Amino acid sequence: MYVFTEGKVTEPEYIRFVWKRGVPKDPALTVEVHLANAKDGGSHRMPLDLVDRAIDLQREKEREDKKAKLPARLRTQVWCLFDHDNHPGVDTALARAESHNLSVAFSHPCFELWRVLHLKEASGSFGGVCGVAEQRLPAAWHKVPGGIKALLPDQVKKRYEVARGRAVKMNAEHPDHVPRHKRDPYTDVYKFVEEGLGIASY
Repeated sequence: MYVFTEGKVTEPEYIRFVWKRGVPKDPALTVEVHLANAKDGGSHRMPLDLVDRAIDLQREKEREDKKAKLPARLRTQVWCLFDHDNHPGVDTALARAESHNLSVAFSHPCFELWRVLHLKEASGSFGGVCGVAEQRLPAAWHKVPGGIKALLPDQVKKRYEVARGRAVKMNAEHPDHVPRHKRDPYTDVYKFVEEGLGIASY
């Protein structure tokens, strides 16, 4: 599996934690995770750029898997994780990903909302501003080495099921006709955890 992340710190740290310490849905199936853009700077981490590069990689891996005649359950997955965070072209990025059957874990306003849900419910619009979500995280988290972007295992472990439940409940409050990029607040990171990483809990 290959993952393109908008964030350079928080999302990769989260992925490593879940991948290494999570409880797999199928113990017989091992998922190998590659952070596809680990060395990229900020200018290459915008949603549209991530999606375009992920689509190219997905095509390449599909050809390789087809040539190797791999069964469906063993084929290479390619995912993107990115936020609204008032980035330009978010709607276009999501539409382009959908048209190419590219999996995207999307958060509005940002990934920090998913962290908030590990602690409490989230309601009310964030206005697309990540700082508002960060303010709902404990003050102590802002003071750890690396600051609020650092993700420590104790901040999320043994809280997945409740966070997932809160996310599903929160997302359900948006009518179906509202486009995903306009759903505020919203996150479906749990789909990446279960469908991408193959993890049932952590």
